[in-house]
Amino acid sequence: MSTTVSEVKHLIGTEWVASSDGDTFESRDPHDGSLLATVARGTADDGRAAIAAARTAFDDGPWPQMSPKERAAILHAVADNVDEHRDELAQLETRDGGKTITQSLHAEIPRVAHNFRFFADYVAMAGNEAYPDGDLFSYTLYPPAGVVSAISPWNAPLMLATWKIAPALAFGNTVVLKPAPQTPLTAHRFAELALEAGLPPGVLNVVQGFGGDAVAGPLTSDSRVDRITFTGSSATGVKILQAAAANHTPVSAEMGGKSANIIFADADLDVAVPKAIRAIFGGNGQVCLSGTRLLVQNSIREEFLERFTEEARNLKVGDPKDPASFMGPLIEEQHLEKVHGYVELAQEEGGKIITGGERLTGAEHKDGFYYPPTIITGLTNEARAAREEIFGPVETVLGFDTEEEALRITNDSPYGLAGMLFTQNLDRAHRMAARWKAGTVWINTFFERDLRLPFGGEGISGLGREGGQYSREFFTEPRAVTIRLQRSGADHD
Repeated sequence: MSTTVSEVKHLIGTEWVASSDGDTFESRDPHDGSLLATVARGTADDGRAAIAAARTAFDDGPWPQMSPKERAAILHAVADNVDEHRDELAQLETRDGGKTITQSLHAEIPRVAHNFRFFADYVAMAGNEAYPDGDLFSYTLYPPAGVVSAISPWNAPLMLATWKIAPALAFGNTVVLKPAPQTPLTAHRFAELALEAGLPPGVLNVVQGFGGDAVAGPLTSDSRVDRITFTGSSATGVKILQAAAANHTPVSAEMGGKSANIIFADADLDVAVPKAIRAIFGGNGQVCLSGTRLLVQNSIREEFLERFTEEARNLKVGDPKDPASFMGPLIEEQHLEKVHGYVELAQEEGGKIITGGERLTGAEHKDGFYYPPTIITGLTNEARAAREEIFGPVETVLGFDTEEEALRITNDSPYGLAGMLFTQNLDRAHRMAARWKAGTVWINTFFERDLRLPFGGEGISGLGREGGQYSREFFTEPRAVTIRLQRSGADHD
């Protein structure tokens, strides 16, 4: 089992190629700064070449013409390969992005295989509408859209990449994937495994590199691209939407979040406290769905905060390869500085740090980008630290008295990606969910996913939905067909 990839190139068609100008960049371990790989730094020419390979594979290749069951057999083989190489992929994910090995091994890499199995089976079993009406018979076809640009983030690299790749391929499209430059390794290894599983030439292409006018430029502005699916920051999402507008290319974008996690006085704290810990500090705090605004009913605020703070202080922050670590390092120095900048801003805005708030520099942390679980009180919902996405292990705690007040604070945000609610009052739970401006609301739980449900956000958190039938609507071009049937007994050849 290999846990390093010394050289990463682009996959264009079935060829592994260097960048057109020969330029490269380095991928380093955020735990200790060690060099993991030298990576091809893609150019606009590389992006266009990948699009051309995907276009040829779609227009002239067998993949779109295969039956759903034929495609499903290959996609299941891809999932089998992922399962067989789960340990290897988990180690690569952990070393490249700082995700703890426990999360990589037991959550994210298994979900990669599940993404493929789910969509392979969903397409084969999905029903189509048919409407008989006298001598008219109408039905709907769902042909694939064409070439899909998939732009994935660094915080859950392979899981979120395959959340895009799996449905796109299952519905018969071809794909050009651009992984985040911070985490290129698992996309590279996954592409190798997909080819080994029998994916036809050009159906999946991978170009490494950066955004702007470089490799991502043509992936968002080329007229040969039929769909763009993106996960990342709201600011980048706006640029992608602007680039896609010239060609009227449909975009599905899951962007930032500033989700509220509401704890009512009747909540079971034995459930709510550990779930709230995971909701903000899991994934090193670098999760778009994180419950970064913790709203606690004032009557239990002191009790909850005491238990919550104690658990946060006891979390092990260390080498992500150690199964005992709950948190690993942040992705890179620049991001750590951004996170700490928000903590300093929160103090300027009147916030009080209950725990954390300074970079970890001890022996175990000296070479990495480590930041501790940080809890801040004393802010209002108008503070920038309570309104803007920090994307790190920083929790702002706000108080409330009534259900209406909690809902007002929750919805007073430009974001609308997700939310959490802990209560034993079922009526309250339904009332809140119905009025919550968020794409996903979890009640007495967090991060549970049924892939049939819509996933996406409101406001600046996103555009469109994916999952189940919503993925079918996005990755296909629904086509209405109407036939006038000959009446019974009419003469015909």
